[in-house]
Amino acid sequence: MSLDHGRMDDKRRRARVQGAWAGPAKSAPRPASHPVAANPQRWASDQDKHFVYKEPAEVNRKVPEPRVIEKDGSYDISISPSGVSRLRLFPQFIDPREADWMFEQLQREIPWRQKTNIGPDGPYQEPRLTCWYGEVPYTYSRSTMQANSHWHPLLTMLKDRIELVTGYTFNSLLCNLYRHDKDSIDWHSDDEPDLGKNPVIASLSFGDTRVFQMRKKPPPEEHGDYTYVERVHVPLDHGSLLLMEGTTQEDWQHRVPKEYHDRRPRINLTFRTMLPERK
Repeated sequence: MSLDHGRMDDKRRRARVQGAWAGPAKSAPRPASHPVAANPQRWASDQDKHFVYKEPAEVNRKVPEPRVIEKDGSYDISISPSGVSRLRLFPQFIDPREADWMFEQLQREIPWRQKTNIGPDGPYQEPRLTCWYGEVPYTYSRSTMQANSHWHPLLTMLKDRIELVTGYTFNSLLCNLYRHDKDSIDWHSDDEPDLGKNPVIASLSFGDTRVFQMRKKPPPEEHGDYTYVERVHVPLDHGSLLLMEGTTQEDWQHRVPKEYHDRRPRINLTFRTMLPERK
């Protein structure tokens, strides 16, 4: 054996002996400030508190189901600082057979016209036919219907009958003819200055049933958001009378929406009291 080879074997033996006595590798000590080493339970508790999930308040708000009114009676639909909003419904104010011939007469003999309104995008034709009766003009949607004192005798008779039953007096009338399911009137309130404060509106219907929809005006902090407001639906049948009283026009809006199935013609007569013409 050569001298060099013997030296190599001797080095290997010493290395094996040293390796046998070597202990496991020691990891570097953690700083005392490390959260797990210092107090693992406290760290877990702090983390749980930090990541607690809270449901957003808005998610819990639900869109209210509309209240349906279809039976004879008086209904206070809201009470607010401005007062009470009240509806009175007379489902068969006119006998059905009598209402049949009244509808035919009115549809045939009223001088119906399509009104042109002025909207944000310019003039547009209102999707229904109308006729105005009254000693003074009537303006809404930035266009005016001229005074018309030539009342149809049937309209005068109906006005007298409504005044006798309700105890109110009326001096004007807006007649509306909804020809089919696509005729409608959008959200609005009958709160024009010429009607005075808290006007009473008497709405008499003939022909096919349409749903009269109402929604409460949102409080100022809602910034005009109607998503969560109260709603009322009133199916107005042939010969029915709906009376809107109190602060209904101040606190609520109403509409007759378009529908997605066929509807036969409907006539709606809205009696109201206009203030004298201002000069």
